Amino acid sequence: MGSSITERPHILAITVDHWFASLLGAAGHSCVQTPTLDELARAGTRFTRAYTETPVCIPARRTLMTGCPPRVHGDRVYSDEMPMPGIPTLAQTFRDAGYQAYAVGKLHVFPQRQRIGFDDVLLAEEGRGQWGVVDDYEAYLATSGYAGQQFMHGMGNNAYVNRPWHLPEECHVTNWTTREMARMIKRRDPTRPGLWYLSYCHPHPPLAPLRDYVDMYRDRPIDTPSTGEWADDPDQLPYCLRGRRDQGERMADYEVRAARRAFYALCTHIDHQLRVVIGTLREEGLLDNTIIVFHSDHGDMLGKHGLWAKRVFYEESAGVPMLLCGVQGDERVAASATDDRLVGLQDVMPTLLDLAGIEVPDSVQGLSMVGEERRQHLFGEIGNGPSATRMVHDGRHKLIYYPVGNRVQLFDVAEDPDELRDLSGAPECADLRRELEQVLAGELYDGDEEWVRDGELVGVPDMEYAPAPGNRGLSGQRGGHFPPPPV
Repeated sequence: MGSSITERPHILAITVDHWFASLLGAAGHSCVQTPTLDELARAGTRFTRAYTETPVCIPARRTLMTGCPPRVHGDRVYSDEMPMPGIPTLAQTFRDAGYQAYAVGKLHVFPQRQRIGFDDVLLAEEGRGQWGVVDDYEAYLATSGYAGQQFMHGMGNNAYVNRPWHLPEECHVTNWTTREMARMIKRRDPTRPGLWYLSYCHPHPPLAPLRDYVDMYRDRPIDTPSTGEWADDPDQLPYCLRGRRDQGERMADYEVRAARRAFYALCTHIDHQLRVVIGTLREEGLLDNTIIVFHSDHGDMLGKHGLWAKRVFYEESAGVPMLLCGVQGDERVAASATDDRLVGLQDVMPTLLDLAGIEVPDSVQGLSMVGEERRQHLFGEIGNGPSATRMVHDGRHKLIYYPVGNRVQLFDVAEDPDELRDLSGAPECADLRRELEQVLAGELYDGDEEWVRDGELVGVPDMEYAPAPGNRGLSGQRGGHFPPPPV
């Protein structure tokens, strides 16, 4: 079983939302400022081929918390009223091994107050009041004299209109999450190791960063998102991309730059707040014996190829940052290193258990990122029906499949990280395409097998795209939250 309970390391597991893999100074990004995360990358290992199996919040977090892909945990869509499956969770497994386990921030499970194995959870759930739960962050605002003020900035949770934050700095959800996690660490049981899950809501919209962080980017040129040659003609895009492209077509260049500036500001704010949590670990004498992992649930296209948000398998949506720092002296996690093995969110749970010397439950299908075994392919899936998209990745080449219209794309992400050239029609890649199509076909289940006939992908007939008549709900815009919205 490994070391005794008193010798086991603490764990700080950090999740952010909508943060894509290349959005780090350590990854060579030309604009974003992430000094804290860059230092963590120098102190540990950055995994350069890390992906979310399902690029949308709830399925991604189910994968993270169970160590299992959607085939096992049951959600590849966004089933916000699906209970967690009855298999061991990350938190419960650590608690069963004697750990105290606490979470602060966004958990995104149903029911909202289910603890999924944690001793306690302080929630910031982005204003989801439809199930009658007032989360802990909104309760804090109320006791601070700002009841119902969370969304009075007017920005939407799934939109890219932006403006600076409207309340005092200490009321920002990033500051609240940091502050409560620092208190959790200081209130720990000193006789047991801790698992602390720190889950920030941002840089997921609403894009309402603190003004100071917006100002940090005023004098820095904001990079322009590139567009692949395959995306030049919106009418030729796969069916489920055409609606997503419409959103981008309505944004002028200056609006795109403003959205990216606000997004980067939210990232740098989180980066700086992480310094407080790490400083708390240091002052409490815990840092040298704490494993730190940082990752996102998925990314955000942020205008790349004219697309926004997530739910697609291009790098900015499906690629996630993955930083791992071991305890002082643990040579299993190299310092100032990069690792190009192919990893998914399902690998976080077994990695942390491995490093802590705890047996990995049989239900877990992920692999330890510090182990010898490496996967040859990673399968990704999102959506059913017209929006369905599937992916298979071999560590260098990525095949994306849209069954509507039987559309295939193939990218060499090593040579073409911006995915500017679709190689699916290149004669020299015919054998590679065939190989990856066969791998993908072998992963299909739950009705997807009908997309294959006589060993070949055939998909379903193409559909004619018709623009939506409008967006009256403003993509889930929140309103006044006092009194709380009706159930």
